Amino acid sequence: MVARHDQTTDPVLLQSLLQARRGTAFFARKLNELPDAELDGGSLLPGWTRRHVVAHVGYNARAIARLIEWAATGVETPMYSSPEARNHEIEFGGTLSPIALRHLFDHSAVHLNVEWRDLPADAWHHKVKTAQGRTVPAEETVWMRTREVWLHAIDLDNGATFKDIPAPVLERLLGDITGAWHTRGTDAGLLVKVTGTDLVFGDTNAADPTVVTGPLPAVAQWAAGRGSHGVTATGPGAAGGVLTAPKWI
Repeated sequence: MVARHDQTTDPVLLQSLLQARRGTAFFARKLNELPDAELDGGSLLPGWTRRHVVAHVGYNARAIARLIEWAATGVETPMYSSPEARNHEIEFGGTLSPIALRHLFDHSAVHLNVEWRDLPADAWHHKVKTAQGRTVPAEETVWMRTREVWLHAIDLDNGATFKDIPAPVLERLLGDITGAWHTRGTDAGLLVKVTGTDLVFGDTNAADPTVVTGPLPAVAQWAAGRGSHGVTATGPGAAGGVLTAPKWI
């Protein structure tokens, strides 16, 4: 008989799984609050309706589940056959009926959760490859999904804000974003400080940096390219206290 609890006993991984599951539940709540007719409305992502967001989150769960199957079996199973296939999938998903779209989200989330639950403890360290070509241990898929569900719950534009996201998720998200900037070399002279904490991200070696400050939710929102309310920019790169964040994804 298949076990009904997570096979891993790693406390850090279990906590990460909990954050992902809470994010999934939060996305589900914001989606279920929307009447069917409002699924046609715009999201916070340019060019995407709410339908596109729901389809993306649903198919993302299926894609991550394929990585977990890879970790479990050793048989290479890519997230997507190609970037074009991924984009086509989202466009197709956006044309589904409201009930089919909701079922896509629900069923894919359950499927992924079962794959996570039943993955043997040692298989979490098995290597898989993301859609961007990064080779990572299977445990990284939990963060990949956590980021998706919490952020896209906000993108549904149904009242969710960055204040709803747990602080540990926001801190790791900021680390991801500023790390991507550093890799691309777009963070030169840019320093991000979270007020009320010791958290500092960006170019800490800059002699005369442009400094962006604000509470954790506001700074994360700005860095993710979803608004600058609540943040202040000072220094040579700022214009009137406003600064556009470098591209993240």
